[in-house]
Amino acid sequence: MSADTLVIADQQKPLAMAGIFGGEHSGVNEETRNVLLESAFFNPLSITGRARRYGLHTDASHRYERGVDPELQYKAIERATRLLIDICGGEAGPVIDVTSAENLPKRATITLHREKLDRLIGYPVPAEQVSDILRRLGCQVTEQGSDWQAVAPSWRFDMEIEEDLVEEVARIYGYDNIPNVPIKANLVMTKHREANLSLKRVKTALVDRGYQESITYSFVDPKVQALLHPQQDALILPSPISIEMSAMRLSLLTGLLSAVVYNQNRQQSRLRLFESGLRFVPDNKADLGVRQDVMLAAVITGHRYDEHWDLARQPIDFYDLKGDLEAILELTGKLSDVQFRAEAHPALHPGQSAAIYLSGEHIGFIGVVHPELERKLSLNGRTVVFEVQWNKLADRAVPQASEISRFPANRRDIAVVVAENVPAEDILAECKKVGANQVVGVNLFDVYRGKGVAEGYKSLAISLVLQDTARTLEEEEIAATVARCVEALKQRFQASLRD
Repeated sequence: MSADTLVIADQQKPLAMAGIFGGEHSGVNEETRNVLLESAFFNPLSITGRARRYGLHTDASHRYERGVDPELQYKAIERATRLLIDICGGEAGPVIDVTSAENLPKRATITLHREKLDRLIGYPVPAEQVSDILRRLGCQVTEQGSDWQAVAPSWRFDMEIEEDLVEEVARIYGYDNIPNVPIKANLVMTKHREANLSLKRVKTALVDRGYQESITYSFVDPKVQALLHPQQDALILPSPISIEMSAMRLSLLTGLLSAVVYNQNRQQSRLRLFESGLRFVPDNKADLGVRQDVMLAAVITGHRYDEHWDLARQPIDFYDLKGDLEAILELTGKLSDVQFRAEAHPALHPGQSAAIYLSGEHIGFIGVVHPELERKLSLNGRTVVFEVQWNKLADRAVPQASEISRFPANRRDIAVVVAENVPAEDILAECKKVGANQVVGVNLFDVYRGKGVAEGYKSLAISLVLQDTARTLEEEEIAATVARCVEALKQRFQASLRD
C-alpha cells in the first residue's frame, strides 16, 4: 500500500481504506452484535485514482471521488441508525464527532456582476429572477446595487467562480427563453506592412514547385550534427529524451537529411522536402546566451522528374535547387541583390557549393552534400541542399511601377573569354551596371570550354537587350553601349572578346 493512501485504523491495525473499501476486521457477519457506524467526509483529491491503483471500484470510491456534502455526515449517520433499529432492532449509542474544521472546504462569497451576466448570456435576465434562481438553488444571496453576492450551499461544491453562477442562471432561466441575437463584433483592421512577405506565401510557392513540408525536432543527434558543423559548438541538453536527441540544432539540415534517409529506406527515391524553423546558436551577446534565427532550408534528391513515358530519367543537380531558390528570392524582390559565391563548406562537395550573400552579408549556403557525408549518413545518391536566414529576407522590396517602353528592343550578343574562377554572375552584373537604363536585359546563354579557348579559361556567351522609354535607339548608340560594356569587362576581369 502506497504512503498516500488514507486508512482508518484502531490502535493496533488498519481497518479500512478510507473512502474506498472496508477491511476484514471491520466486516459484519451473522455473529456480529455491536456495530460501529462511520460517516465521514474526505477531500475528493485524496481519494481520486486510489481505487483504480488497487484494481477496485466501489460505491464509496465512486461517490467520494466526485465529492460529497461536508455537512451531511450527521444526518446520514442518524438516518442509517434509524434504519438499522427499525429493521434489526437494538439500541443506539452516542454520536462521537471528530472534526478538523480548518481542513473542511470553505464556502467562499462569489460576486456576480450584472455586466458579466448579460455579456456571457447575451440577454438581460430580470434582476428579480436572478435573485430568485440563486435562492432556489440554496445560495445565500445579498443584492448590492446591480450586482449580487452569493454563498453556495455546502452540497454545491462545484459552484466556485462567477462563471458557475452565470451557468446556473442561464440553465434555470431556460436556454429556450434566451432569444437568438446576431453576434456583434467590433472589427479593427490590423496594420500590415506592404514590405512584409509572409512565410506562408513562400511555403505555398515551394509546394507549387513539388516540395513537401517537413517538421522535425529541434533536438538532434550531436554526432550527426558534428558531421555537418564540425567547427561549431552546440547547446547540449542536461536531461535529454535520448542521447540521439540531446543537442539543440544548429541547422535545419540535420533533421531534413535524417528525413531523407528515413524516406529512402521506405522506397521513396525522389524527394523534395523543405522546412522552416529556429536554429539555436550559442552566443554570449544574446539573451540567455543563445541566438535564435528563423531559417528556411530545402533538400532534393533522386530524379529531376517523376517517372514518365515521354521523359528521360535525369538525376538532379546543383542548378535544379538553385532555380527553386531563385524563384523564392524573386518573391522577396531582392534577387538582384543576392550573390552566389563559390566557397567551401565542410558538409558540401568542393566545387559544387556556394555561399549566399545579400548585399554583401552572408545569409546562407547551397550545394551538393559531400560524398563522404553521404556515405556516413547512408544517403542514397546525390543530394542537394540549401539553407538561408529567413529573417534577412522577410522584408521584401516593394515593387516600383514604371512605364513600359513603346519603342522596339534591340538584342546584341557578345562572347567574352575570362578566367575560370570569374563568376558569370559578376559579368552579368557589370553589364547591367555599365548599361544603366538602356540595358533592360542581360542573359548568359552559353558556356564553352575547349578548342580555341586556353586552359584555365572559359567563354561566356551573353545577350544584351537594349531599349529606351523615350525614343528608338540609334545603331550608333547601341554600338557605343555594347562597347562600354566590353571595355568595362576588360578593365575589371581582364576579359577579351572571343574570335
